[in-house]
Amino acid sequence: MKCVFLAAGYATRLYPLTENFPKPLLEVAGKPILDWLIDDMNQTGLIDEYIVISNHKFAKIFEDWSAGRYTILDDGTTSNETRLGAVKDIQFAIEQLQLDDDLLVMAGDNLLDFSLAGFIRYAKEKQATCVMRYYEADEARLHKTGVAEIDSEGRILSMEEKPAQPKSHWCVPAFYYYTREDARLIQKGIESGCGTDAPGSFIAWLCGQTRVYAWEMPGRRYDIGNLQSYEEVKRTFASMNRS
Repeated sequence: MKCVFLAAGYATRLYPLTENFPKPLLEVAGKPILDWLIDDMNQTGLIDEYIVISNHKFAKIFEDWSAGRYTILDDGTTSNETRLGAVKDIQFAIEQLQLDDDLLVMAGDNLLDFSLAGFIRYAKEKQATCVMRYYEADEARLHKTGVAEIDSEGRILSMEEKPAQPKSHWCVPAFYYYTREDARLIQKGIESGCGTDAPGSFIAWLCGQTRVYAWEMPGRRYDIGNLQSYEEVKRTFASMNRS
């Protein structure tokens, strides 16, 4: 299984910290965000390659951090206005590296206070593409993320990115397990007109084609979207690390 990190964004809301430095490498409690995710995944023993999709502006910084340990892929974009979007970046990686495997795909700027091992076990049991989900009571926040309708067995009935009228309170963060067979459908999804900016747009299309399930998160996800949230995450993880 390959693990693909989406790290080609420009994080303009975190300027000046990220004006010349990639958000996924910002330090939290003594190590970069990506290292927290990779250290967790290493414990599963299931990942045989880590792939970081970068823009051209930050590719060299990722290469220096990687020091040959991981595959760094430069998507060639140089500005927020010319970015490919998450779905096209995933397809870019598939084509450039000739990937034909199950894929664990995630945003490189999120942290979790639980292990992803449970999510992978769930996906293996379902033998299907899976996402993670959490309950969001605040309706205002539902307009800013992917929202899914879920049946009693955890199957996604429908999903929409940033809905004007949310159909449920189940939010879907950017953590996805694609089966090999479904990863092969990404190009078809793009050609069929699925959105390409938000990574969940492909899932919204895919759940109308085949079975997709949603695993309820057992803990909390920390989305580092602006300077305030970054400071909060640093304080939280520093406290967790001391306890």
